[in-house]
Amino acid sequence: MSADQAVWEQAGFEEAYSARERQERLRTGKVACALVVFLMPAGITLDLIVYPDRWFYFLQLRLLCSALAGGLWFVHTRPLGRRYYRFLGIPIAILPAFFIAWMIAVTEGPLSPYYAGLILILLAVNAVVHWSTTESFIAIAVLLLLYFAACLPWDLDGAPGIFFNNIYFLVVTGIIVVVGNHLYNQLHFREFALRFELDQNRKKLEETNRKLVELDEIKSRFFANISHELRTPLTLLLAPLESLIQERGSSFDPQIRELLIIMQSNGLRLLKLINDLLDLVRLESGKMEVKREPVTMEPFLRGLSNAIRKTAEDRGVRLETTVDAGLRTALTDSDKLEKILINMLFNALKFTPAGGVVQLRASTQNGEMVLAVSDTGVGISDEKMLYVFDRFWQADTSSQRKYHGVGIGLALVKELVEVQGGTVGVSSQVGRGSVFTVRLPYRESEHRTLPMSLTAENHATPQASRTANDRPAGVDGTWLKNLHRHAELVPPMTPLRELLRPMEFFTSNGPPRVLVADDEPDMLRYLKSQLSHNFQVIEAGDGQQAVDKASQFLPDVILCDMMMPEKDGLEVCRDLRQRTSTEAIPILMLTARADEETKLAVLSAGANDFVTKPFSTTELSLRLKNLADAHHLQQELARKNQILEATLEQLKETEGQLVHSQKLASLGRMSAGIIHEINNPLNFAKTGLFTLQRTAESLAEVEKAEFLDVVRDIEGGINRIIHIVSDLRAFTRADVTELETVPVLKVIDSALRFLSHEWRDKVQIEKDIPEGQTIWANRNQATQVLVNLLQNALDSLKSKDFVDSGPTIWLHGVEVDGESVITVRDNGEGIPPENLPKIFDPFFTTKDVGAGMGLGLSICYRIMEQHGGRIDVRSEQSQYSEFRVSFPRGENNAVKFAEL
Repeated sequence: MSADQAVWEQAGFEEAYSARERQERLRTGKVACALVVFLMPAGITLDLIVYPDRWFYFLQLRLLCSALAGGLWFVHTRPLGRRYYRFLGIPIAILPAFFIAWMIAVTEGPLSPYYAGLILILLAVNAVVHWSTTESFIAIAVLLLLYFAACLPWDLDGAPGIFFNNIYFLVVTGIIVVVGNHLYNQLHFREFALRFELDQNRKKLEETNRKLVELDEIKSRFFANISHELRTPLTLLLAPLESLIQERGSSFDPQIRELLIIMQSNGLRLLKLINDLLDLVRLESGKMEVKREPVTMEPFLRGLSNAIRKTAEDRGVRLETTVDAGLRTALTDSDKLEKILINMLFNALKFTPAGGVVQLRASTQNGEMVLAVSDTGVGISDEKMLYVFDRFWQADTSSQRKYHGVGIGLALVKELVEVQGGTVGVSSQVGRGSVFTVRLPYRESEHRTLPMSLTAENHATPQASRTANDRPAGVDGTWLKNLHRHAELVPPMTPLRELLRPMEFFTSNGPPRVLVADDEPDMLRYLKSQLSHNFQVIEAGDGQQAVDKASQFLPDVILCDMMMPEKDGLEVCRDLRQRTSTEAIPILMLTARADEETKLAVLSAGANDFVTKPFSTTELSLRLKNLADAHHLQQELARKNQILEATLEQLKETEGQLVHSQKLASLGRMSAGIIHEINNPLNFAKTGLFTLQRTAESLAEVEKAEFLDVVRDIEGGINRIIHIVSDLRAFTRADVTELETVPVLKVIDSALRFLSHEWRDKVQIEKDIPEGQTIWANRNQATQVLVNLLQNALDSLKSKDFVDSGPTIWLHGVEVDGESVITVRDNGEGIPPENLPKIFDPFFTTKDVGAGMGLGLSICYRIMEQHGGRIDVRSEQSQYSEFRVSFPRGENNAVKFAEL
């Protein structure tokens, strides 16, 4: 949608544009008619010169045209003309064009110079009337037809060039008229649209301004009424409190007295805030009166400084007061001057760190009283300098701000100064401090009088004692005035000593521990007093302290305020949830906001629950207790889960051991049967060997040697079977056989000899065994380990096709760290990674059925375990396998293995 269409759719735009167009067309139409009425007869001067013989005839025509144009003018003034104004534009141009065409026809036709009149009509009437594009086309077409009609009676062949020339200029002029009208109408429409929109916005602004004025008046009345209404019940709260504290305070328990003092202090703060709001309303409505009275300035200013000196000392700030000797008794409004100075001094103290200086200087300059309050605080940046005196403005509006307030103090200073005809200004440097300067008209009084309410004694302390006649029971004017002055002197900042947290110690078997985080000392003390009956309370004065103490003490539950310096409550929740040690601690959030957005933000940050202010301490205690109990249950459940997991692990280990024991028991039973069945045929075989050996004596010497070699080989095989059966019995019975120092070379040679029929002329054997390397082992069991490892390597080589290099087994020996290490490496198929953890398990095998029982590597592992050694394996599938067996080296380990 275009901008013009959008404007058209505005309410009332079409009616307004139509009314405006009607008014313009009627006005310009009357002007055009008047031009025709006066200009047509004026053309008689041209007739007298060009066609003097026809001047009277042409005069008649011109007068008739003027009369008809006058009739059109009259129609424009009537209701009929206002209704059909769109149809009156073209006749205004056609009427004079018709009479000019008539004069062209009765003169020379195409050669008549009067065709220029048609061009003048187009330009002149169009410039005044401003047709639409359609009207422009119609008017130009009618004019061309009139010109053609005027030229038809004449011979066009006699002057074709002049006729074409005239037609050309008429057409070109018509095009210019059409384009000009089109552009004019567009500009006219846009101009009207902008004016209409501007008028609408102006009306809306006026309406909005009227409503704002009404709302402002309502707001002022509301603040005035609510302030008055709040002051009454607040006064009736403060009066009994003061009576309790002064008359019966000594008889109360210290905890109850502290609660009463907290109530009184915060009641006075609330009263000061109400008074400030009421003063702003009075200033805004112009109802605040300036009551000037003679005030001796030096005692007034020094008394005011003494009244807040205690606050400065609590903040660790030095307060200095300098009064010029020329400043004597001035006519001024003491109440307003007191509020101005108190707000300026408290503002300076609030933003000045401990160890800083705040100065109050008073002097006279050029007929003005100059009061300057300077500090060595944080300063104000240039971009914020423009807003320091604005109402409700604060330099830091985040939820992490360190300095509390509502932005009334300096705004009230500015307006109280201006209502007395003075000015206030500020200069500042970031990090070096600020200077606020007030200039008031100085009128010196001849009477040196100081009101009793402004003496230094009365300002000595905000909690000054009163006489019996000033007691709140009467609630008279003097007591109320003193009460309001005490409220003014309540400091808006926290004393430095209250920010210091004492060293905290807690017992592990005591009540649940709650961490309370709040930057308001009064709220912190109140919460501690209410929760200390059922909890061990840990205090934190800001968000960072809350995170640190939660990590240090690991409380059972955390009570956290929403708005705190350093880190707000949401950041505290997020930080604690990101730490493993504190992620499960329940968090209860205190917030003054009850809207849905705040609730969702609190829960999204990780808080378990929230309570809105004001709150019931009973409800708060119950919520904290429930969260702490739930946390204890979770901890107990987690502890029991850990015990259960550990028990399950032990059960799994025990189950594995039982399974392993059952396997070994089964193996033992099976081995016992096999051994029993094998021993008999072995005995028969050994008997047969003895017979064969005796038979050899009867053979010829040539055959005898070969025969004896075969018999010895058979005897070695039978003995090997006997040793294997014996080793199997030893493996199943888990007993340690006799150990001795065994040369490694002999063990390897023996193992290779037993397997020579499998590797000779088929596999390359490469040995790298140092001379003198020994192991502390049973010779037969060590040989069994090597035989099994070599057999395993040979089986791996059989299943691989070699292209570049042939099948090879490397045997390497080394003595290191009291151990004798033998490594058996082959370049066979290797072991799949998923099988590596299981290769030493009994009966585990990847061979086909009947090709092996899966006991070889298990027996090796058991033998090495019995010898106090170990066996390790490394492998890469399709590349290599490497078994590394580590035996004890010598007799120095005999004691060790005896113990095993």
